[in-house]
Amino acid sequence: MNSTSYLDLYRQFSSDIDAEVKAGIERLGPSSIAVKDAVTKLIQHQTFSYPLQALPLLVYGAETGDPGPAVPLSAVHVLWWTSACYLDDLADGEAASVSREIGENEALLASVISGNALPLHIIQSQQVPDSVRGALVAELVTCAIVGTEGQLSDLRRDAGDATRDSVVTTYRGKSGAPFGMITAMGAILAGAEHERIRMWREFGDAFGILWQLFNDQEDILSGRNEDLRNGTVTYLLACALENVSPRSRNRLLDLHAAARSSEEARSELTAFLLAPASLQQYRADLDRFRDEAARLLTELGGDGNYVPVLHRLVEESAELLLHRTD
Repeated sequence: MNSTSYLDLYRQFSSDIDAEVKAGIERLGPSSIAVKDAVTKLIQHQTFSYPLQALPLLVYGAETGDPGPAVPLSAVHVLWWTSACYLDDLADGEAASVSREIGENEALLASVISGNALPLHIIQSQQVPDSVRGALVAELVTCAIVGTEGQLSDLRRDAGDATRDSVVTTYRGKSGAPFGMITAMGAILAGAEHERIRMWREFGDAFGILWQLFNDQEDILSGRNEDLRNGTVTYLLACALENVSPRSRNRLLDLHAAARSSEEARSELTAFLLAPASLQQYRADLDRFRDEAARLLTELGGDGNYVPVLHRLVEESAELLLHRTD
């Protein structure tokens, strides 16, 4: 493979992944017309700026030298995140704007099928030993539990109690669990030994935290400021809270509460978040999470065509994109 990035690998297999998703929907059967229609519309609505469905291809490629057999897992990744993104929008009160083609209640039901029944259908359709199939199902079930725990923690979190460690715990559920699931699945399907499967899961978990930190930065840079509008307790907010005086901390918490409805509050809060001390801590922690992911990749090793691509993906995800304010 002459791939220089995960995007190259995705482009190579994108049509196969789409076909696998469509085949999974068709396997729901002729009596599931409404379900198939709703799921198809939800998938059409949900687009991904970064096609990380290439991850199981890379893991399988690293283990075997041939990523192709992992295409069904890429389909599982698409379906899982389609569901998760809709449910996240629903929790944030944004689900009503999903699509003119599908109502909020229809989308909710479709998301349940997309995140659960369809991935199970795909896993059950694989011509693999029962032990492998069972292990793949176990990863899916565990991810559903841990991921939901992370989302609930996010919804219930009080900004006043936030620390960097507590936010990382939430991120491990929200993002680490699904990435850990899909990287472990890639290793399981490739026939890797137990210890390598565990390490691939740990790598996915570490990468998931990095990717959440990357998304947090993009939310600010894009001007969407969805985290500020939703009152989300982000890692950057935790960094800011830990690096201000008690008086400034109270002001920061007031701004965080007001930012849901005030553009002026969002602007002032952003200045706090981009203060030099906050970004210095954020940079140091990005490096720490990057080093952990890179260490795991180095220990794992594998096919030389694919492991370097994973290393580059880690490096790109760990970039500090935000600029400080003085």
